[in-house]
Amino acid sequence: MHAWIFPGQGAQRRGMGREVLDRYPERVREADGLLGFSVAELCLEGPEERLRDTRYAQPALFVVEALQVLAARDEGREAPGVLAGHSLGEYAALFAAGSFDFATGVRLVRRRGELMARGVPGGMAAVVGLGPEETAAALRACGAGGVDIANLNSPEQVVLAGPPHELDRVAAWLRQEGGGRRVRCLPLQVSAPFHSRYMRDAAEEFAVFLEDVTLREPRVPVIANATARPYGPDVAALLARQIREPVRWAETMDELRARGVEEPAELGPGTVLTGLWRARRRPAAPAPGTAPASRTGPAPGAASDPGTAPAPAPAPAPAPAGGGTGAGPEAVRAEDLGSAGFRRDYGLRYAYLAGSMYQGISSVELVLRMGRAGLLGFFGSGGLGPDRIDEALRTLADRSGPGRRFGVNLLHTPGDPRREAAVTDLLLRYDVPFVEAAGFTQLTPALLRARFRGARRDRQGRPVPGRRVLAKVSRPEVAALFAAPAPAPLIGKLVADGALTEQEADIARAVPVSTELCVESDSGGHTDAGTALALFPAIARLRRAAADGATPPVRVGAAGGLGTPEAIAAVFLLGADFAVTGSVNQCTPQAGTSDVVKEMLAGAGVQDTAYAPAGDMFELGARVQVMRRGTLFPGRAARLYELYRRHGSLDELDAGTLASLESQCFGRPVAEVWQETREYLARTDPGELARAEASPRLRMALVFRWYFVRSTRLALRGDPGGRVNYQIHCGPAMGAFNAFVAGTPLQDWRRRHVDEVADRLMTGAAEIADGYLRTVKRAQE
Repeated sequence: MHAWIFPGQGAQRRGMGREVLDRYPERVREADGLLGFSVAELCLEGPEERLRDTRYAQPALFVVEALQVLAARDEGREAPGVLAGHSLGEYAALFAAGSFDFATGVRLVRRRGELMARGVPGGMAAVVGLGPEETAAALRACGAGGVDIANLNSPEQVVLAGPPHELDRVAAWLRQEGGGRRVRCLPLQVSAPFHSRYMRDAAEEFAVFLEDVTLREPRVPVIANATARPYGPDVAALLARQIREPVRWAETMDELRARGVEEPAELGPGTVLTGLWRARRRPAAPAPGTAPASRTGPAPGAASDPGTAPAPAPAPAPAPAGGGTGAGPEAVRAEDLGSAGFRRDYGLRYAYLAGSMYQGISSVELVLRMGRAGLLGFFGSGGLGPDRIDEALRTLADRSGPGRRFGVNLLHTPGDPRREAAVTDLLLRYDVPFVEAAGFTQLTPALLRARFRGARRDRQGRPVPGRRVLAKVSRPEVAALFAAPAPAPLIGKLVADGALTEQEADIARAVPVSTELCVESDSGGHTDAGTALALFPAIARLRRAAADGATPPVRVGAAGGLGTPEAIAAVFLLGADFAVTGSVNQCTPQAGTSDVVKEMLAGAGVQDTAYAPAGDMFELGARVQVMRRGTLFPGRAARLYELYRRHGSLDELDAGTLASLESQCFGRPVAEVWQETREYLARTDPGELARAEASPRLRMALVFRWYFVRSTRLALRGDPGGRVNYQIHCGPAMGAFNAFVAGTPLQDWRRRHVDEVADRLMTGAAEIADGYLRTVKRAQE
């Protein structure tokens, strides 16, 4: 297969592009107008100092490489079957693949250069002679915790980014502890620590900029720097990640070879990438402690983002470079955790989901941001009226793009099946691709319609349900219902009622109600307070029992208590196919709750939650897990339930008790609370109103439930006068996450973007899992 590859910043030099700048004068004038300076003058005559300035170098290099793409096509050169570019060069590759036009590319790299050129203190250095794993070990040994591995160029060449004093410390340590190898640490002439944690602000601002840019999925495969895998529809998300994540060039070369590329054509100034390519075929470097063999001819350069500052290098060993964690040749990556089939079927880069939180706390913006990052979130429809849900689904359908990477919660409402049916109608109207089924203790007609409406068979005759349903379960007997086909009588009734066709019913009889079960342990909100170590293995056995080859495999994931990389790693090592987070996403800029609540959550510890009665299942004694720090809600809710349990009506309460409830819980007379409740039921459920008028105890329960509605609204609004009554669903994962990010930029919740939380947790979990597996392997040896 033929490939084109494009170098990044650092390859630029005076005189570059001479052969194409005069050939395409209209394109050059277009670029000049967008940039506000003459590209030709800069490339052919400009001072070296300006060519090194990121703000000018990036757009100039892109223009030259894009024009070389046009020239290659006009000259009839062999079209590539795959493309790749090193850092900035990736933009030329995406241009060649049709992801955006020339003018859009110029605007993109101009903004990228502006953001990356901002005064972030730090620098970069190329380490030549060590691989990623050895370099990571060196960083730990010399205490350079502020230094990141920014580029993985070959098995014996990496680029570091971080504070200058720490880079100097690394260089000094390598000089003393090189182990007899010819190891060099060469400072690069750059203005900032690119492709590292220090670029997070630039990456976030660039992601916002990309929201208004039309980017298309490449027509020709382009291997992404951030993943060393081909781009999908998530072009914007990967371009934003690329700014702050390592350039995985060694793995990119391996991917090209795996696709049958023998010798790529390098378009752009210089041949540094060609040198790296050819070096991969040379004999392995000498073992530590032996003299290096003599070599002749040019040595490959040390690429960075800023690109490619030439440096002599030992011949690299043939083993592939490590992953984005900087670990060794077989390092576990975040993309490797969990089920590959799950990632494929859901179209995700991680086996990771952001679960729903009621009242739209899992907001439209949260779900869209996850989708743009190649991840999936579920909109929290629970507790919202049909109009609010309709508006949210319309926005999600319109703005999610061709990938349609969004999900919506379907909450079981046993006391109000009409609401469940109404939400299902909306799911079907907007053809929501992914549904999170929560709170179900039995299968319902609405749930089965959501799963099987639109079901069909593919060309091979395999059943394809209408949409994927992920079932949150905390009891094995409920999980068993979801892991099996729906009962025949229930399917028959749906057909008789016209809710399913015979073809849809045929598929419903053949496949499980859900092929994804999420074991929900001790989580925020509704919980059975199960322990993951006991609950997950019990439900995971259903996976083995159902995988008989005749039906699609049942996958089992985990939720509840997942607020640290250690917890995420633990559930994957336990055998989870995917992980679902909840509480930690409530404390992000995208969450649909008040800033006051987010401040409270950001200050929580693992001990700052408690159990309280659930308002929607008040009479049944169901419980939710909530914040107790800074609010009196748990105690006041428990008091209401005790009063309900011991009394038959409001009239049985003494005057002192009523007065304290009115002042502490309701903020108004009980008579007003009942009147408001009565008016609401008259509009929405006259039958329930009639039953309450006839039952003093039900009337008392409805009045007490009013407090739960009020406490939620106070928290969502951030009402300063009602803080002591805030109801905030939250599990101990929140406090664990706060401890994890203490002392980092994410200590401030305003910087905890929901996709950033996912990246931190999953990459950290991969490092922990990798370390554990390596320890086990060493012990076995």
